[in-house]
Amino acid sequence: MPREKFHIEFVMGSASQASLWKMISKIDGLSQWFADEVEISEDETKYIFHWGKSSNEAEVVYVRPQSNIRYRWMDEEDDQYYFEFRIHKLELSRELALQITDFASPDEKGDAISLWEAQIDEMMRQLGVS
Repeated sequence: MPREKFHIEFVMGSASQASLWKMISKIDGLSQWFADEVEISEDETKYIFHWGKSSNEAEVVYVRPQSNIRYRWMDEEDDQYYFEFRIHKLELSRELALQITDFASPDEKGDAISLWEAQIDEMMRQLGVS
C-alpha cells in the first residue's frame, strides 16, 4: 500500500535553536527522546537507533546545519520515503517551531502522528519546555 507524506508542527516554547538542533541531529540528543540508545558511523552519515532489543539504521540524506536534517531508513526499499526535522520561526509570533515530515499508509497515519506527539512531548520535557 502506498504511503502518503504528512507534516506535523510543534511550537517549541522557550527552547533555543541550538538545543533543538542537538535534539534532532546529535546522538546524545536523540537518545534522550527518540531512541533508547543511538550510535553513529565514523563518517557521521549513518545512525543506529536502538529500542529495547530491536534496532534500525538510518542514513542522513540531507543536512542544513541548525535548520533541518533528513533521515532515510536503510531497510527502506523506496528512496522516496524519509523522515525530516525542520526548525523554523513562526511568522506572527516569532516562536521556534519544529516541523516533522514523515510517511505512513492511510490506515496507519493516525498512529504515526500519535507516536510523534508522544515523542515530541518527551523531547519538550527533556528540554524543560512544555
